[in-house]
Amino acid sequence: MRHNLIEPGDNEDITRERLGSSFSVGKLAAFIHGGEEKLRRRHEILKFVESQKDFQDPIPPEFMSRKERVENNARKIVAMTDKMAFIDQSDMSGEGLFFQSLVMGRDFHAMSLHYAMFIPTIQGQADDDQLDYWLPLAVSRGIIGTYAQTELGHGTNISNLETTATYDEKTEEFVLHTPSVSATKWWSGGLGKSSNYAIIPAQLIINGSNKGLHMFIVQLRDLDTHMPLSGITVGDIGPKMGIPGSDNGFLIFNNYRIPRKNMFMRYSQVLSNGEYIAPKNSKLRYGTMVFVRSIMVRHQAMQLAAAVTIAIRYSAVRRQGEWKPGLKEVQILDYRTQQYRILPYLAQSFVFLFAATEVKDLYMKVSEQLSHGNTELLQELHILSSGLKAVVTWEIAKGIEQCRLACGGHGYSHASGLPEIYSFAVAGCTYEGENIVMLLQVARFLMKTIKEIRSDSAHLAAVASYLLDGRRYKSSFRIWRTVKYEDLIGDFEQVARNQIYWTFDYLQQLQKDNRSPDDAWNCASVELCQASRLHILCFMAKSYFSRIAQCREPEIARILDLIGKLYLLHEISAHCYSFRKADYMSDEQMKNVKCGIYEILGNLRPDAVAIVDSFDFSDRELHSVLGRRDGNVYAAMLEWAKYSELNETEVLSTFKKYLGPMMKDGRSKI
Repeated sequence: MRHNLIEPGDNEDITRERLGSSFSVGKLAAFIHGGEEKLRRRHEILKFVESQKDFQDPIPPEFMSRKERVENNARKIVAMTDKMAFIDQSDMSGEGLFFQSLVMGRDFHAMSLHYAMFIPTIQGQADDDQLDYWLPLAVSRGIIGTYAQTELGHGTNISNLETTATYDEKTEEFVLHTPSVSATKWWSGGLGKSSNYAIIPAQLIINGSNKGLHMFIVQLRDLDTHMPLSGITVGDIGPKMGIPGSDNGFLIFNNYRIPRKNMFMRYSQVLSNGEYIAPKNSKLRYGTMVFVRSIMVRHQAMQLAAAVTIAIRYSAVRRQGEWKPGLKEVQILDYRTQQYRILPYLAQSFVFLFAATEVKDLYMKVSEQLSHGNTELLQELHILSSGLKAVVTWEIAKGIEQCRLACGGHGYSHASGLPEIYSFAVAGCTYEGENIVMLLQVARFLMKTIKEIRSDSAHLAAVASYLLDGRRYKSSFRIWRTVKYEDLIGDFEQVARNQIYWTFDYLQQLQKDNRSPDDAWNCASVELCQASRLHILCFMAKSYFSRIAQCREPEIARILDLIGKLYLLHEISAHCYSFRKADYMSDEQMKNVKCGIYEILGNLRPDAVAIVDSFDFSDRELHSVLGRRDGNVYAAMLEWAKYSELNETEVLSTFKKYLGPMMKDGRSKI
């Protein structure tokens, strides 16, 4: 059987879609997830999670109050971490994240940052003695930690964080202080009510000299009573757009003292006499952020994949409108407008997932090098992780919203799962670096690279090697069916080169016109961001081509080829100004790009449901009435609505207090 999700009693439309698939869903699922063994482990973990009573929610979480969700999430995370032995703990960014997503859903919890940032920072920043002391405490759950970097007045601009840590040589202590309201630590997950420790990036002050940002591990609450310690003001920041189960918090220090040994000292040290030993490479201290950006691309891509799965499955079972009177209403997935709205984001999901694999592999390579003091690839990883984080999270937010709109009115209901997916994913546009700032960081690297190329002093990272070719080309694109991937990638590289070199020259001209470097940079910032986007698009296109070249199954390769070409042609269309610039592509070629998109949409339509089935989402993980496996949407929506607390009584108190008297008075006046 080419499809293993068909069961008796399923919606007949979705069953017909699956029976008509042209490829093995299992084989594509294995390719997406890294092989048959990885896929088998996903199914084992799912079966285990569904068998554990303490992993289950008493009612759908969307019907809980915020306080109930915080408590429910705390209960589940303790139960989950009690049973971590079931998963491969050496693969926390793979099996670990999947296990957590099945248990916790799309929400954070008391220990989200404990595992995502607190422990990795200890592992990356603590010296050997500190590691021996703090890591066992954190891993054993003897303490709960968070990572408190963002302040009310500063987020991405970490060099200007205001919190200070002033060294007192007499007592061998650091005095942590919040010098202003804007210096209040803000947003950290688990900080409000759960964590009793935090890693605090603060400005290190020694004898009046600011040594820059350093990391400190700080106790916030009494280990027995959980009350805040003297000198600490801490609390919850209140309701947010999403992640209601997380107690994101604020933190204020009032001349709060910690021992000297609580500054992490793997890369820089403060001796007892106040002598400061600077790090060999200041960027090494920011490894935790690079780590999070490296793994979040795949996690975000899976959110888009989930939204696309919901939209496509629902579009297969939703019928609306007639093409001919008397015939059955049309599946809305048959409308070209619906295909154009959804399928390009299906293609993005694949491209983003494969790019995430590439950057994760690079992260593992860099981590190995850093353990030996080699920082050769650190800048390349920083640039890629920053740029991918910005481009991918932005596109994912847009894609999820389009999927919600494609589901009509039901997409607005929490029953669809789409509001939750959107509010969960869109936070990624801001945390771990605001996207515009991330793009501008990539742009600085690109402008520096062009300057080096023109002065014959370039030592290019592999990701920028295409910039050495300064020649001007014209696209050879004719029709999508015969175009080679190498040629399409060449098109993207040329357009990126054009934009990057043009922006460099524009920046130089602005400075020649008597603008200061900072003013010129600000004036050119829109073009700089576009240069960064095109540079990252090149990387993603090449990553996708490299990945699908490893496919040895012809039927899977055909699907992946269609998906890849849809992605590339759609990006050309989306960036048509850049591709038309300097007549790189003609109007005729752009018309052929559009026609190619429409043809590929038609070719993918018969396999659309099977393709999203290959993402291997269970109903538990998808958490959507509209996207459920069996396609029986309408009965499930009615059942879901019964959980509403308003349905616990037939007549609400509002009738007696307000509405009833109003209507009675109205009738008396007639």
